[in-house]
Amino acid sequence: MIENNFSNIKAGYRRRKYRWMMVTLFLGVLTLALCISLLLMGNTIYPISVVIRVLMGEQIQGASFAIGTLRLPRMLAGLLVGIAFGMAGSTFQTILRNPLASPDIIGVTVGSSVGAMVCILLLKMSGTTVSVVAVISGLIVAALIYMLSKVGKFSGGKLILIGIGIQAMLKAVISFLLLRAPQHDVPAAYRWLSGSLNGIQMVSIPKLFFVVIFFGLIIILLGRHLRILELGEQSAITLGVRTDLVRLLLILSSVVLIAYATAITGPISFVAFLAGPIASKLVGMGAPSEFPAGLVGAILVLGADLIGQFAFSTRFPVGVITGILGAPYLIILLIRTNRTGGAV
Repeated sequence: MIENNFSNIKAGYRRRKYRWMMVTLFLGVLTLALCISLLLMGNTIYPISVVIRVLMGEQIQGASFAIGTLRLPRMLAGLLVGIAFGMAGSTFQTILRNPLASPDIIGVTVGSSVGAMVCILLLKMSGTTVSVVAVISGLIVAALIYMLSKVGKFSGGKLILIGIGIQAMLKAVISFLLLRAPQHDVPAAYRWLSGSLNGIQMVSIPKLFFVVIFFGLIIILLGRHLRILELGEQSAITLGVRTDLVRLLLILSSVVLIAYATAITGPISFVAFLAGPIASKLVGMGAPSEFPAGLVGAILVLGADLIGQFAFSTRFPVGVITGILGAPYLIILLIRTNRTGGAV
């Protein structure tokens, strides 16, 4: 009897591992296909042989500028910020055990946006300074939300409601900054706030790559502890998890990913919110979903960018398309939560 149970457990583990590998492989292939499509498509559609020659360093009139200067940085930025938003959103939702606990719902993303807006509109700064201020601003807002939610009895629902309130306040601050800014700066600020891959330069990519790889690896390496944290505080402590340290590292890594990605492209709506639930559905319960969520985030950003560029007569920023996709899901989730009597 015991041997049969043990065999069933091993068989279930193998099935879950196989499913995780197949889903991750499928998401990786789809991400690669979208990356290639973004390099091929534009005002001029180049054959893949030309794209490869340009990527190998060959100078081809017209193609080198279009692919190397315009399309490649845009594609890489979409890939990396999608991974950052997806992994960070999934981590927040898992820690707080609530699909509404996404950084772009509870105010962390807007916190980073405020810091970036102050730099861009008031201080006339750009580049690394904006990124650093956005990260610091996001960390401060995340810490403020957490400390306010600790007053009295802490709960995930309380943190979400406080985060939504903080987000509303910070959006008012952004509106004030836009009203006080010189008129010639406002259109560019609005484009940035909508979440856009326009104007991305290759100089921004290496730092973004390092941030995503470093902090993404921290989240992946702590993924096993994250699974244990889902069992509850007492169970995690009993199993030897240093819950406060693990939670701190995961939240810090997620906030840095969100804040830095936001500083590069602006707050791309709902990617962090959607990626985690989609990845969890695909890989199944109990399987690590952080890396698949990153791939789902990349697919959402790259796919939305393709739609925004080529599906309509007018080109739309990527954040407009992801907003159209994410808003109905948020409404459905709130209705479902209300019907089942669940807490926020």
